[in-house]
Amino acid sequence: MKKHKIVWLGMAGLIGLNVSISSAFHPSVYHPRVPESILEEVQEIEDPDPVTAERIEAGKKIYFGKGLCVTCHSKNGKGVRIPGHSPRNFTDAKWQEARTDGELMWILKNGSPGTGMPIRVGKVISEKEGWDVIQFIRTFAPDPLD
Repeated sequence: MKKHKIVWLGMAGLIGLNVSISSAFHPSVYHPRVPESILEEVQEIEDPDPVTAERIEAGKKIYFGKGLCVTCHSKNGKGVRIPGHSPRNFTDAKWQEARTDGELMWILKNGSPGTGMPIRVGKVISEKEGWDVIQFIRTFAPDPLD
């Protein structure tokens, strides 16, 4: 009986720790994931190539294919609901406006600590493919005229 109680207390403690860490790490979905010490520098990084329909289509293929983005961010870009930090909702106009392409590339290269977002660039896709995916992600932004 005593062991059973200790196991339950231990499990409850781990669950509580996980919830408090994940909810405390990022105060909101609009909070930058890039460390503050390099945020300004990263925000100034721009896609080295112009945006084209071909690049957006290439990004779409990666998003739905080998990049595995669709697994968490869903086919409509709204993200799959999971406990803790749900994947980013790319249809959120405020989020789209707040995050620069440089920040998105940093996340593709470094993951997003405290969330389930893994490193993609350098492990699963190339940097060029990462830029293409970012251009596709931008297509989820709502049209301001709608």
